[in-house]
Amino acid sequence: MTKIDMNSPEFQERMEKTIKFTDKVCESRGWEYNPEAEVNEGVQMGLARNKMMYNKLFCPCFMVEEVDGKPQSVDNRICPCKPAIEKEIPENGACHCGIFCTPEFAKAKRIENGMEEAVHTHSRGLTQEECAQLVNQSELDGDELQALIEARDLGMVNFTIVDVREHMEWQMGHIKGADKLVPTSSFFQTWDEANLAKDENIILYCHVGSRSAHVARILTDMGYSKIGNLTHGIVSYGGEKER
Repeated sequence: MTKIDMNSPEFQERMEKTIKFTDKVCESRGWEYNPEAEVNEGVQMGLARNKMMYNKLFCPCFMVEEVDGKPQSVDNRICPCKPAIEKEIPENGACHCGIFCTPEFAKAKRIENGMEEAVHTHSRGLTQEECAQLVNQSELDGDELQALIEARDLGMVNFTIVDVREHMEWQMGHIKGADKLVPTSSFFQTWDEANLAKDENIILYCHVGSRSAHVARILTDMGYSKIGNLTHGIVSYGGEKER
């Protein structure tokens, strides 16, 4: 697994160029950045990493594989990718990574973030019945995962949390209680090493939810029956994190 030092001068220089690139994309197409700065930073880091590794701005939300000795992204996703330009942003208001948004989407997201901050509270812990129901959901929000982790610490439920981001993202900070790191860029090799049973509860997360959703679909096709996904990634998680 290739590791890149995010503190190196080379990476910092590449990050500056990547930010200028995404700035230009927004300006030229009339888009806005996601109101959540962590979303944009995570995507920019992934783009910078892929440029350094493969000399192409492969979308960090999709796997890169060797095809005939050359790196190739799934669906040839190079930022800003054709599906985002032609379908995702016009129809959904944002690209799959979440960095590029229409002005209308960005405005609605700012309002939503304000409401969520006021509404989400933790008034009590989960019951045994609620744990059993919640851990089997295919999509979880940050509050739900936090409640499940608290319940797991009390011995009320059992599951495995898998981070599918890259090693440098893990080093920057990961959810306290995460059990495995399986980077999307080396998924098949690292997943075999994780040695997880097909019938155990597994909860995936990445930065904003795109990579983990992609991995969830792959695992379901592979026969894993109890896969959950942190819908909006670690940026939506308000619980304890560690470096």
